[in-house]
Amino acid sequence: MIFVLQWLIRLRPSPYVLPFRQILRRYFLYDRKLLADLSRCAWESLKVFLQEAVPENDPIPGAVIAMQTFGDFLGFNPHAHILVTDGCFCGNKGMFRVTSPLELKKLADIFRHKVIKMLLAKGKITREMVAMLSNWRHSGFNVFCGNRISLNDATAMENLARYIIRASFSQERMTYLDHEGGVVNTSKDGKSRTF
Repeated sequence: MIFVLQWLIRLRPSPYVLPFRQILRRYFLYDRKLLADLSRCAWESLKVFLQEAVPENDPIPGAVIAMQTFGDFLGFNPHAHILVTDGCFCGNKGMFRVTSPLELKKLADIFRHKVIKMLLAKGKITREMVAMLSNWRHSGFNVFCGNRISLNDATAMENLARYIIRASFSQERMTYLDHEGGVVNTSKDGKSRTF
């Protein structure tokens, strides 16, 4: 994994996060094998999205995908953390950079289509649910794309690697309540929850 991360960092990757609508998360909670399919949906979406931005035949981007299954308060929140190359490889022609800014809403739409198609094919959702989801004003599928990582920025590289493989909770944000026998977890935005 470290070798792949070092290789990707040389190509000035961008970090992506692909979360999706809460109503669909339960299927992944009760069938964890679907997380591999979710990772595949993320890869296929990014591949199509970046290939459209390169004016060559059969361009291939590079990526490392880590699935996360928790949110800020340890609630079940499956989503993909991805490092993506700054372009696509095109045979022996080398690498073509993808110009920014890219229209991330297109990537969110592609990801939405692939996830819903996969859940429908696996029999997890019905066509009625697909129709209901299609009528909602906001799809619930989002894309976050962070800044490109420079080859010389060791701190950013280390922070990104930590974020991608981070633990489900941070000890620095937890306080033990000795008398109550509980723990207070404080989120990044300052909100607290007692367990």
